Amino acid sequence: MRVAILAHEKFPDRAKTAVGILRYADYDVAAVLDRELAGDRVTDHVPDVQDAPIVAGMDDVGPIDALVIGIAPIGGGFEDSWRPDVRTAIERGCDVVSGLHYFLNEDEEFVELAAEHGCELRDVREPHDELTVSGGRAADVDAEVVLTVGTDCSVGKMTTTIELARAARELGHDAAVIPTGQTGIMIEGWGNPVDRVISDFTAGSVEEMILEIGDDHDYLFVEGQGSIVHPAYSAVTCGILHGAMAEKLVLCHEAGREDVHGYESFELPSIPRYVDLYEELAATVHPAEVYAGALNTAHLDEASARRAVDEYAETLGAPATDVVRFGTEELLEALL
Repeated sequence: MRVAILAHEKFPDRAKTAVGILRYADYDVAAVLDRELAGDRVTDHVPDVQDAPIVAGMDDVGPIDALVIGIAPIGGGFEDSWRPDVRTAIERGCDVVSGLHYFLNEDEEFVELAAEHGCELRDVREPHDELTVSGGRAADVDAEVVLTVGTDCSVGKMTTTIELARAARELGHDAAVIPTGQTGIMIEGWGNPVDRVISDFTAGSVEEMILEIGDDHDYLFVEGQGSIVHPAYSAVTCGILHGAMAEKLVLCHEAGREDVHGYESFELPSIPRYVDLYEELAATVHPAEVYAGALNTAHLDEASARRAVDEYAETLGAPATDVVRFGTEELLEALL
């Protein structure tokens, strides 16, 4: 499928959905929409992903099948400044794919236009109607379950999950991803948007996916969300932790981050404190240990990144790496 990705004024640092699609999704990306960076190319800013031109809007995009909203702002709202591009895409007969909490299928203008032009509006974050509470059965599957957990949002949990699963498959292991967020769902083509379900069903929505495919694979890598100390999203993190009933955890962190993103009055605890928090909370349902760490060093130079990884591994007391920059070998040795 040939797509354009809307990432106005957020690419690349605050457009993790866009970057995830460019790195992992089986899409042919025709262009990225960002008014501030128009005229650049994707690889001017992110060197290790699919390249595409960055343009000011849909008027600068050739034939495509769909427009993907590649931004996931705090609260998942829709900005009116995006409306002209979404409107233009629909009028050209393109589908629109969104991972926002704001559903396009509840927007009267977009619904009428889509009906008129024969387009589909796909709200990836809309859960299905048959979710229910967890039965505490995820540990019953044959697969070994590995869960990525984080010190904060946007530290690399989805990236680490996908990198580990793909590398495990390259080594000959039967591994699959359990997608729990909008970007993972777009990449994998299935999943439950855990942060959108009824709170009582959070753990159940993860358990449902594990029970669905857990006996068909040797390893399941579960995409974590948020952080156990996050002032807004900790409930989602806890629900995934208990619903997945993982044996092994991978603690994800961004080098140098000291405060909760978007909530800078909240300081991050120490790394050992995170290990204790996650392991103690998991143990109330199913014992789990932090076996490895993943450190996002994208903003550092090579030498600084290697020092940061070494320091993180020493503090964590477990193997650690930047899975994009340095590969996954050390982590998989600990996990598989």
